[in-house]
Amino acid sequence: MLIDTYGRVATDLRVSLTDKCNLRCTYCMPEEGLQWLSKPDLLTDDEIVRLIGIAVTRLGITEVRFTGGEPLLRPGLVGIVERAGALTPRPRMSLTTNGIGLKRTAAALKAAGLDRVNVSLDTLRPEVFKILTRRDRHHDVVAGLEAAHDAGLTPVKVNTVLMPGLNDDEAPDLLAWAVAHGYELRFIEQMPLDAQHGWKREGMVTAGDILDSLRTRFELAEEGAGERGSAPAERWLVDGGPHRVGVIASVTRPFCAACDRTRLTADGQIRTCLFATEETDLRAALRSEAPDEEIARIWRLAMWGKKAGSGLDDPSFLQPSRPMSAIGG
Repeated sequence: MLIDTYGRVATDLRVSLTDKCNLRCTYCMPEEGLQWLSKPDLLTDDEIVRLIGIAVTRLGITEVRFTGGEPLLRPGLVGIVERAGALTPRPRMSLTTNGIGLKRTAAALKAAGLDRVNVSLDTLRPEVFKILTRRDRHHDVVAGLEAAHDAGLTPVKVNTVLMPGLNDDEAPDLLAWAVAHGYELRFIEQMPLDAQHGWKREGMVTAGDILDSLRTRFELAEEGAGERGSAPAERWLVDGGPHRVGVIASVTRPFCAACDRTRLTADGQIRTCLFATEETDLRAALRSEAPDEEIARIWRLAMWGKKAGSGLDDPSFLQPSRPMSAIGG
């Protein structure tokens, strides 16, 4: 079990498979990209599967989310999913992706055992997508979403970040589009995860702003805390249901008290929080041939020291030392 001093138990493992990405989203990294990790620093496929196995069989993990960077850039992704799905007990497995490449891989991922996907899409307008991501790939993301839905990787969730002056007027249009296509839309407050540290709290599109905008066109009924559980998204029924929309308000409505996550970076570090400034090295233990129980002990100790909150609600918040592409969303 991965328990901390506040009584929270981690059952959800986020696994970053690579720090590389084929987009350059303005809220994540600079236009020129980043200094990527060298291949020897990255965990191998076997090392990733071993750590997932330790987490599932010894530490009580029941859900595994594959992230990046962009996880579809990992050559061994399908094999990793298949091997993780063969574990007993079998974890539920999902993938967070920008959707580029999903059209060609969705069916294979489903066959390998992946349960569902989260796809990032911030706008319905290709010209705005190009500004936000610095790439002209909007059509590929839309095609990827359709392929995921057709492959049965459902519910397909769409993650959207609204940026002032760019797409902050699109919330109602995005929700109407998601409802029409059978996707579950989740708006995410912009978080301080950009490598260039350009995030500013003032001017940020907040959860309150998003809900006010949606209510100009839709009737929203809050599901309530009982339905939410430890999920980061507060959810609302749209026009009486069955469709739902979620808002992840990491900045203005922190949900740290219910957090059930532990994070493994692409280079084998354990992070207790997306915004943590400290990491615990598992790669060294792996490569020194430490037994599974010793690795589990190191992991338990790391999680025992998890802080009460992310610190995002503190105006003097210090941004994490590594950008989101290196940590995993």
